[in-house]
Amino acid sequence: MKEIIFYKTSSGHSPVEEFIDSLNEKEAKKVVWTLRLVRDLERVPEEYLKKLKSTDDIWEIRVQFGNNIFRFLGFYESNTIILTNAFSKKTQKTPEKEIELAKQRKKEYNERKK
Repeated sequence: MKEIIFYKTSSGHSPVEEFIDSLNEKEAKKVVWTLRLVRDLERVPEEYLKKLKSTDDIWEIRVQFGNNIFRFLGFYESNTIILTNAFSKKTQKTPEKEIELAKQRKKEYNERKK
């Protein structure tokens, strides 16, 4: 079983937690269900978890609720997924600014850990 943790900024804010808190109750329940599935399954279907191409090990957790599509970006550290950012997806392609934000937060996380 994997562990999923939410990245915290140097000031202690958790952007992923704040995103989940902004969702309505049914959307939040679907997100929690998907996160548990990703955490608990040995082999997670690509429908829910996928490595983003041309990135330095950035992964995407995918949640669909009706017409709403939510994405959670993060990275692996051994058997832990650190989720760095989350957003509501409006286009077919994952926005480059969200990927860059995930890369930046991964770098900050690793620097603070040293």
